[in-house]
Amino acid sequence: MAWFLGFGIAGLIVTALSLVFDGFLESLGGGLDGFLSLPVIAGFVSALGFTGAIAMGAAGAGVVPATLAGVGAGALVGWATWRFSRALLRDGDAPAPRGEDLTGTSGAVVTAIPVGGYGEVLLYLAGQPVKYAAKASAPIGRGSEVWVESVLSPTSVAVRPVER
Repeated sequence: MAWFLGFGIAGLIVTALSLVFDGFLESLGGGLDGFLSLPVIAGFVSALGFTGAIAMGAAGAGVVPATLAGVGAGALVGWATWRFSRALLRDGDAPAPRGEDLTGTSGAVVTAIPVGGYGEVLLYLAGQPVKYAAKASAPIGRGSEVWVESVLSPTSVAVRPVER
Protein backbone atom coordinates (compact mmCIF):
# COMPACT_ATOMS: atom_id res chain seq x y z
CA MET A 1 0.00 0.00 0.00
CA ALA A 2 2.97 2.33 0.58
CA TRP A 3 3.80 2.15 -3.13
CA PHE A 4 0.32 3.28 -4.07
CA LEU A 5 0.44 6.18 -1.61
CA GLY A 6 3.84 7.10 -3.04
CA PHE A 7 2.35 7.22 -6.55
CA GLY A 8 -0.52 9.37 -5.30
CA ILE A 9 1.83 11.83 -3.63
CA ALA A 10 4.13 11.84 -6.68
CA GLY A 11 1.12 12.72 -8.82
CA LEU A 12 0.35 15.67 -6.56
CA ILE A 13 3.96 16.85 -6.89
CA VAL A 14 3.74 16.57 -10.69
CA THR A 15 0.51 18.60 -10.51
CA ALA A 16 2.39 21.36 -8.69
CA LEU A 17 5.23 21.18 -11.23
CA SER A 18 2.75 21.35 -14.11
CA LEU A 19 1.83 24.88 -13.04
CA VAL A 20 5.35 25.92 -14.05
CA PHE A 21 6.43 23.41 -16.68
CA ASP A 22 3.22 22.55 -18.57
CA GLY A 23 3.77 22.44 -22.31
CA PHE A 24 7.30 21.07 -21.98
CA LEU A 25 6.43 17.56 -23.17
CA GLU A 26 4.32 18.90 -26.03
CA SER A 27 7.27 20.99 -27.21
CA LEU A 28 9.32 17.81 -27.65
CA GLY A 29 6.99 16.83 -30.50
CA GLY A 30 5.30 13.55 -31.21
CA GLY A 31 1.96 14.98 -32.34
CA LEU A 32 0.05 13.71 -29.31
CA ASP A 33 -1.83 17.02 -29.00
CA GLY A 34 -1.57 17.43 -25.24
CA PHE A 35 -2.18 13.76 -24.42
CA LEU A 36 1.22 13.62 -22.67
CA SER A 37 0.86 16.94 -20.89
CA LEU A 38 1.95 17.17 -17.27
CA PRO A 39 -1.60 17.65 -15.92
CA VAL A 40 -2.74 14.48 -17.72
CA ILE A 41 0.22 12.49 -16.40
CA ALA A 42 -0.29 13.91 -12.91
CA GLY A 43 -3.99 13.01 -12.95
CA PHE A 44 -3.24 9.49 -14.11
CA VAL A 45 -0.50 8.86 -11.52
CA SER A 46 -2.48 10.38 -8.63
CA ALA A 47 -5.64 8.46 -9.45
CA LEU A 48 -3.67 5.23 -9.89
CA GLY A 49 -1.94 5.66 -6.55
CA PHE A 50 -4.83 6.79 -4.41
CA THR A 51 -7.34 4.37 -5.96
CA GLY A 52 -4.89 1.50 -5.50
CA ALA A 53 -4.34 2.49 -1.87
CA ILE A 54 -8.08 2.70 -1.23
CA ALA A 55 -8.66 -0.65 -2.91
CA MET A 56 -6.01 -2.31 -0.78
CA GLY A 57 -6.81 -0.58 2.50
CA ALA A 58 -10.58 -0.28 2.50
CA ALA A 59 -11.61 -3.17 0.27
CA GLY A 60 -8.82 -5.54 1.26
CA ALA A 61 -7.96 -6.23 -2.39
CA GLY A 62 -4.67 -7.77 -3.39
CA VAL A 63 -1.94 -6.02 -5.34
CA VAL A 64 -3.12 -7.08 -8.81
CA PRO A 65 -6.80 -6.07 -8.36
CA ALA A 66 -5.73 -2.82 -6.70
CA THR A 67 -3.35 -2.09 -9.59
CA LEU A 68 -6.06 -2.81 -12.15
CA ALA A 69 -8.52 -0.57 -10.30
CA GLY A 70 -5.86 2.16 -10.09
CA VAL A 71 -4.98 1.92 -13.78
CA GLY A 72 -8.68 2.11 -14.68
CA ALA A 73 -9.27 5.15 -12.48
CA GLY A 74 -6.03 6.74 -13.71
CA ALA A 75 -7.03 6.27 -17.34
CA LEU A 76 -10.43 7.82 -16.65
CA VAL A 77 -8.96 10.82 -14.80
CA GLY A 78 -6.22 11.29 -17.43
CA TRP A 79 -8.76 11.20 -20.25
CA ALA A 80 -11.05 13.67 -18.44
CA THR A 81 -8.13 16.03 -17.82
CA TRP A 82 -7.11 15.85 -21.48
CA ARG A 83 -10.66 16.58 -22.70
CA PHE A 84 -11.11 19.43 -20.23
CA SER A 85 -7.81 21.08 -21.18
CA ARG A 86 -8.67 20.79 -24.89
CA ALA A 87 -12.02 22.47 -24.24
CA LEU A 88 -10.31 25.32 -22.39
CA LEU A 89 -7.73 25.83 -25.13
CA ARG A 90 -10.39 25.85 -27.84
CA ASP A 91 -12.02 28.92 -26.26
CA GLY A 92 -9.39 31.35 -27.60
CA ASP A 93 -11.10 32.38 -30.85
CA ALA A 94 -13.16 35.24 -29.45
CA PRO A 95 -11.87 38.68 -30.41
CA ALA A 96 -10.46 40.90 -27.68
CA PRO A 97 -12.80 43.68 -26.57
CA ARG A 98 -12.08 47.11 -28.03
CA GLY A 99 -13.07 50.57 -26.99
CA GLU A 100 -15.16 50.97 -30.16
CA ASP A 101 -17.43 48.22 -28.81
CA LEU A 102 -18.77 50.76 -26.29
CA THR A 103 -20.62 52.82 -28.91
CA GLY A 104 -24.35 52.32 -28.40
CA THR A 105 -24.07 50.85 -24.91
CA SER A 106 -25.62 52.29 -21.78
CA GLY A 107 -24.00 53.24 -18.51
CA ALA A 108 -24.42 55.33 -15.41
CA VAL A 109 -22.95 58.70 -14.51
CA VAL A 110 -20.57 58.43 -11.55
CA THR A 111 -19.38 62.04 -11.46
CA ALA A 112 -21.72 64.74 -12.81
CA ILE A 113 -20.92 65.92 -16.34
CA PRO A 114 -20.86 69.75 -16.67
CA VAL A 115 -21.42 71.61 -19.96
CA GLY A 116 -18.15 71.72 -21.89
CA GLY A 117 -16.31 69.66 -19.27
CA TYR A 118 -15.72 66.08 -18.32
CA GLY A 119 -17.39 63.83 -15.78
CA GLU A 120 -17.17 60.09 -15.24
CA VAL A 121 -19.40 57.24 -16.36
CA LEU A 122 -19.40 53.57 -15.44
CA LEU A 123 -19.63 51.33 -18.51
CA TYR A 124 -19.31 47.59 -19.03
CA LEU A 125 -16.71 46.37 -21.51
CA ALA A 126 -16.81 42.58 -22.04
CA GLY A 127 -18.81 42.26 -18.83
CA GLN A 128 -16.28 44.14 -16.71
CA PRO A 129 -17.11 47.52 -15.16
CA VAL A 130 -14.81 50.30 -16.39
CA LYS A 131 -14.87 54.02 -15.57
CA TYR A 132 -14.43 56.43 -18.48
CA ALA A 133 -14.16 60.18 -18.68
CA ALA A 134 -17.32 61.44 -20.32
CA LYS A 135 -18.29 64.56 -22.21
CA ALA A 136 -21.84 65.62 -23.07
CA SER A 137 -23.55 68.49 -24.92
CA ALA A 138 -25.83 69.16 -21.90
CA PRO A 139 -25.19 68.81 -18.16
CA ILE A 140 -26.01 65.36 -16.79
CA GLY A 141 -26.37 64.65 -13.08
CA ARG A 142 -24.85 61.87 -11.02
CA GLY A 143 -26.75 58.56 -11.23
CA SER A 144 -28.36 59.33 -14.60
CA GLU A 145 -28.45 56.65 -17.28
CA VAL A 146 -26.59 57.56 -20.48
CA TRP A 147 -25.91 56.16 -23.94
CA VAL A 148 -22.45 56.23 -25.48
CA GLU A 149 -22.56 58.20 -28.75
CA SER A 150 -18.89 57.85 -29.66
CA VAL A 151 -15.48 56.96 -28.32
CA LEU A 152 -13.28 60.05 -28.13
CA SER A 153 -10.07 58.37 -26.94
CA PRO A 154 -9.04 55.15 -25.19
CA THR A 155 -10.16 56.68 -21.88
CA SER A 156 -13.04 59.03 -22.80
CA VAL A 157 -16.44 58.85 -24.45
CA ALA A 158 -19.18 61.21 -25.62
CA VAL A 159 -22.56 60.43 -24.05
CA ARG A 160 -26.16 61.60 -24.13
CA PRO A 161 -28.88 61.07 -21.51
CA VAL A 162 -31.31 58.23 -22.01
CA GLU A 163 -34.76 59.55 -22.89
CA ARG A 164 -37.61 57.42 -21.57
